[in-house]
Amino acid sequence: MGGVPKLTRADATAAVRNPLAFIAARWTPEPRTVRRAALAALVMSVVIVVTGGAVRLTGSGLGCPTWPKCTDDSLTATSAMGFHGAIEFGNRMLTYVLCAAVGWAIIAARSEKPYRRGLTRLGWAQFWIVMSNAVLGGIVVLVGLNPYTVAAHFIATSALIAVATVMWQRTREGDAEPRALVGTSVRQLVWFLVAAAVLLILVGTVVTGAGPHAGDSSEVDRMPLDWETVSKLHAVLAWIVVTLTFALWFVLKAVDAPKAPLARTRELFLVLLAQGVIGYVQYFTDLPEALVGLHMLGSALMWIWVLRVVLSLRERTQTTPTDLPGAPEEPAVATRA
Repeated sequence: MGGVPKLTRADATAAVRNPLAFIAARWTPEPRTVRRAALAALVMSVVIVVTGGAVRLTGSGLGCPTWPKCTDDSLTATSAMGFHGAIEFGNRMLTYVLCAAVGWAIIAARSEKPYRRGLTRLGWAQFWIVMSNAVLGGIVVLVGLNPYTVAAHFIATSALIAVATVMWQRTREGDAEPRALVGTSVRQLVWFLVAAAVLLILVGTVVTGAGPHAGDSSEVDRMPLDWETVSKLHAVLAWIVVTLTFALWFVLKAVDAPKAPLARTRELFLVLLAQGVIGYVQYFTDLPEALVGLHMLGSALMWIWVLRVVLSLRERTQTTPTDLPGAPEEPAVATRA
């Protein structure tokens, strides 16, 4: 009968010195495992947006009044802290789940054969964003939910989503130089779309910072701006993003673009329509918490699909054994985003 190989002293030393290299030497994940690991990290980055929104919308932002402990005397929430303490502490615990998902993505990428340095670096980039954002989240608590720090906290999470989306896409393609599937003018139009989407997200954080949901039941400073005016600016930017998306779809149809860019653009348009409906309903119904939470989820999905549109404009050939030195030459298999 086979058994688990015993670890030698040299193995134990190697595992302690460089655990990632040790695991990579003994485990080769299937490509679908690497893709699932990257997708898990992406999903958790969206989940943390939704749960962070729940903390703010339930007024639990100071449920744990200090950081890194929940209180000066307790690392965890206590029963005396009630509902708000449980919500805030639960969101902090989900950060560890996010770290585990990102760690799995790093290990899977590091262990894939042949080794893909770029993919592993994308995993590590997510790790450092999570760590820095955790510290920023602590600062948010320590400064009493200052709206500018809250906005920075959300923007950092949007950066995490961007890196996670790119890594997920890169697990589904090779490492050859990207080949453009559309012309320069189309790519320029897409970058205008990206810029508008970034502005939409930034102004959305200002709407949050000036709006009524401060994140705590006590008196919390708000951004000294007229909320109605900022909300209308946010709506104008949303319509600009929708218009650019529709224009992109029309142009892609006109130039007979490949299927992938058309599909991603159509999906983005549907996400934007749903997000727009939620946005207008919440505006005219005095911002009910449930709809605000859905709008935050929609913001994350919108950002993912904008990035997917960008990534669908090129293709990379798959890495195959024939790419290795001395291997017989065969046509490379191409994949599209």
